[in-house]
Amino acid sequence: MTMSSTTERVIAYHIARLRDKNPQVRIESIQELLLLEATEAFDALEELFRNDPDNGVRKAAQHAGRVLYLKINRRQ
Repeated sequence: MTMSSTTERVIAYHIARLRDKNPQVRIESIQELLLLEATEAFDALEELFRNDPDNGVRKAAQHAGRVLYLKINRRQ
């Protein structure tokens, strides 16, 4: 299954927003990446889970990472 370039751009946009200074913006982008099933965001989410100063962001990243991890491993 190939992604449209529009979807790829939306995913790239949300991955970039994971570095926003506002924790709420980061959480919203995590939620969007999860809705998009953006498995390519897994590494960025893992980085947030390990290093983000905001507990809410870390929890959201952990949840999204778990869901995407399972999706990645179902493909194999």
